[in-house]
Amino acid sequence: MIKLDKTLKATLAVAVTATMTGCTFGTSIDNLLAPPKLSIEQEQIYSALTATAGESISLKYPKAGKYLSAFIVEDIDGDGGNEAVVFYEKTGLAAPENTLRINILDSGNDGKWRSVYDSPAECSEIERVMISQLGDDSHVNLIIGSSLINRSEKTVAIYSYSDGVLERIFSESYSFIDVKDLDDNGEKEFLLLKGAANDETAAAEVYTNVHQNPYRAELSGGFTEFDAVNYGRLESGETAMYIDAVSGNGYIQTDIVYMDKNGLHKVFDTAEQSAVTQRPSGCRSYDIDGDGTLEIPVQRVSAGYENAPEGELMWLTDWLTVRKDGKSRLKYESYYSVGDGYIFLFPAKWHNKVTIKRDAINDEIVICAYENGEIGRELMRIYCAGDAASREDRMASGYVLLRTKGELAYLAYIPKYNGNDALAITESEAAIGFKSN
Repeated sequence: MIKLDKTLKATLAVAVTATMTGCTFGTSIDNLLAPPKLSIEQEQIYSALTATAGESISLKYPKAGKYLSAFIVEDIDGDGGNEAVVFYEKTGLAAPENTLRINILDSGNDGKWRSVYDSPAECSEIERVMISQLGDDSHVNLIIGSSLINRSEKTVAIYSYSDGVLERIFSESYSFIDVKDLDDNGEKEFLLLKGAANDETAAAEVYTNVHQNPYRAELSGGFTEFDAVNYGRLESGETAMYIDAVSGNGYIQTDIVYMDKNGLHKVFDTAEQSAVTQRPSGCRSYDIDGDGTLEIPVQRVSAGYENAPEGELMWLTDWLTVRKDGKSRLKYESYYSVGDGYIFLFPAKWHNKVTIKRDAINDEIVICAYENGEIGRELMRIYCAGDAASREDRMASGYVLLRTKGELAYLAYIPKYNGNDALAITESEAAIGFKSN
C-alpha cells in the first residue's frame, strides 16, 4: 500500500503551488485528501517494485519541475523503450538505515515490468528530476537534484543508464539547476548556480558536456540564495538568464548572464552596476509586454512623498531594460501591487506627471495628476474585489471590470471630465495598461 501521509503531503504541496501561481483546481478539499489513483501501468510498476523491495515502503515525490509523479516513465537509455524511475523509502527502519533509494524498472518483450537496479540515493529529498541530452552528445542523461532533510544542502547528480546499470558520472553542490539551449545553437546545456559559501563567490556555471570543464561567470554580489531565474532575450538578440538573487535585508537584485560561442558572459561588470536593480523581494524580473525581453522592476518614491515618514511613503515601480553593455533605460512607469497581484502600466502621457495616494476608507489606490509640486485631480481609481457582492456594488457605481483572476476582480473608476484634459484616459487605455501576475 502507498502510505497516505507521504502521498497527502505531495498532493497538497502541488495544490498549494498551483494556487500561488494563479491556477485553480476543479476539485474539492475532500478530493485533495484522497490518495491519487494509480493508472494501470503505475499499478504494474508498483507491484514489480514491491516484489523486490517489499510491501513496507513509502514513495517519494520530486518537489518541483516537469516530473512530479512518484513514477517517472521515460526512455533513459536511448533504446527506444521506456524505463521507470521510482524513489522510495523503506518504512519501520531506524533513521540511519532509512535512506532514500532509487529503483529502475524495465519491461521485457512480454510487457511485464521488472526491477533491474536498486541503490541508495544518498539524500533525503528529491528536489527536481530532468532527463535530457547535453551538447552534441546523443547520450540521454538522468539529472537528479536532491537535498538533505533541512533542504539547505543541495546536490545534483547526473547518471548514465545502460544495460541495467545506473552509473553516476557527475556530482556537484548547487543552489539552482536547469537544462536550456543558452547559445541558440539547437543543443541543450546544463546550467548550475552556486551561492557564495566559505571562500567561494556566487557563480553561474554552464556545461555543454559533463566530462569537460564548465564555462563560468562570477556573479556581481555575495548572493547565498536565488529567488528566481527566468530567460529572455537581450535587445541585441542573445538569450539571457535573468537571475533574481537575494542580496540581504529582504531585498533582491538581478544579475544577467548570457552565452555565445566564446563562453559565458556577465552583463553587469561590477556589483555597483547590478545594485541599481535592488528592490523588495517578490518583485521578479518579468516580460511585462510580451516582446521576449524581460524587464526589471525598480521602486522609487512617488512624487509628493519625498519628505513623508517611512510608514506613509507611496511607491511607484519603474521597469528597466538592460543592454549587453550593462546600460539600462526606463521602459515603463507603473504602480505595482505585489500583495494584490497586479501591475498598472502608465500611458506615456502620464510619465513624470502623476502620483498616487491610498484611499484607506474605500480600500482603493487613486492615481492623480501631479503638477507644480502639488497632488491634483483624480485620474483613475483601482479596486480589488474579493467577492461578488463588492464587485457588483462597485460596478453599479460606475466602475468598469478590468480583469478577473480566480475569485478576485480588478475594477477601475475613471472620472469623466468636461473639456480637454491632456492626462485623461479611456476605459480601453486602462484595460491595455492593466496586468495581473
